[in-house]
Amino acid sequence: MAMAKLTKRYVDSLVPTAKAFIVYDAELKGFGLRVAPSGSMTWQVEYRPYPGGRDVPKRRMAIGATNTLAPEEARRKAREILNAAAKGDDPARDRTAKRRELKMADLIDLYEKEGCYVQRGIRQGQPMKPKTKAYTVARLKNHVVPLLGTKRVTDVGAGDIERMVRDIENGKTAKDEKQAKRRRIIVRGGAGAARKVARDLSAVFSFAIRRKIVAANPCETAAIRKTDNRRTRYLSIEEVRRLGQALETLQAEGVNPKALDIARLWALTGCRRDEIAALKWSEVDSERACLVLEDTKTGMSVRPLAAPALVLLTSLPRYENTPYVFPATTGKGHFQGTKRIWPKATKLAELPGVTPQTLRHTLGSAAVSTGETLAMTGAILGHSNHRSTAIYAHIQRDPATQAAGRAVGPIAAALSGKKAAEVIPIKRTAE
Repeated sequence: MAMAKLTKRYVDSLVPTAKAFIVYDAELKGFGLRVAPSGSMTWQVEYRPYPGGRDVPKRRMAIGATNTLAPEEARRKAREILNAAAKGDDPARDRTAKRRELKMADLIDLYEKEGCYVQRGIRQGQPMKPKTKAYTVARLKNHVVPLLGTKRVTDVGAGDIERMVRDIENGKTAKDEKQAKRRRIIVRGGAGAARKVARDLSAVFSFAIRRKIVAANPCETAAIRKTDNRRTRYLSIEEVRRLGQALETLQAEGVNPKALDIARLWALTGCRRDEIAALKWSEVDSERACLVLEDTKTGMSVRPLAAPALVLLTSLPRYENTPYVFPATTGKGHFQGTKRIWPKATKLAELPGVTPQTLRHTLGSAAVSTGETLAMTGAILGHSNHRSTAIYAHIQRDPATQAAGRAVGPIAAALSGKKAAEVIPIKRTAE
């Protein structure tokens, strides 16, 4: 596409601190490419809504992002808009009016198609990970659409948000329905679900503001709780011992050993639920005693492995024709049976409310309690950012591995019903 004319808007020079600039097409007058300071690029078109009058200010109309719309398709849409404007129409005004008539269900559909991007943090501006997007959209469609789906977007106020949250807390949108092909749809309400939905809906309204569909975000002024309780629950060594005994009992009863070994590795590594359940053999580096996880909540991540975790991993069988350490019994995915077996283990161990995330907190607490620095504890749990993760690929991993060993030692002993042994550092001989 020929973009010959460069016009600067709102700025004196094209520097990284500039607000924005537009590159105009040399072939189709008014058609251009807007480049934002973040680097994102959007096709747009400029026109005067009524022909024959230069006193009428120009309108700018976004056509679509470059990552979703090819140049020729954008040019075709721009030509249609310009032709309509030449006949006396005002496409931008018409689109704004149409969007103001959007129902909440339609806005959520639009958000699913064009708005599921990370809005803050180190991944700001990047697309949501597939699982995050799926969970987010599911919450919106299972809770918001039944309660607010038929309301016009511009009619939703803070009071509507407050009523929605109360209804979700009281279980009005909860359901448990059988679907075809042995599937079930389970939607849980409660205070925690309500807070998550409120945060999701706030992101939807922020998206709508950027698209000039609404002028304000009603979630910001609603009298609702927007933050979760800080999770401080972690297991004592005695509680870890009870959990270990429960896992041994279930193993003696013939429970699938994959679920039990996954639970043990949760405790011995501090990894998140699916970081272990979906672990691949290609991510296990036995020589450097670490896991090199390809795709976690914060991107690629390197985690040190203490000796008990490494011993357990190396003792596991390797299945053919699958990359997973714990493959599914049927199909090509990874094992997901822990959802059935974990409640049995916590009930047997008399640990109500304990989740795999609790084991992650437990290892973090154990690391700090044994004198590890917060930075070293972060290395064990994978709390580093992308730059820290990149450094881990080049530095000696012994300090973090030793730290993991000191923290995991008591947990491993309790899990197996033994007393913790003293960790003695290996003396290295001079080379």
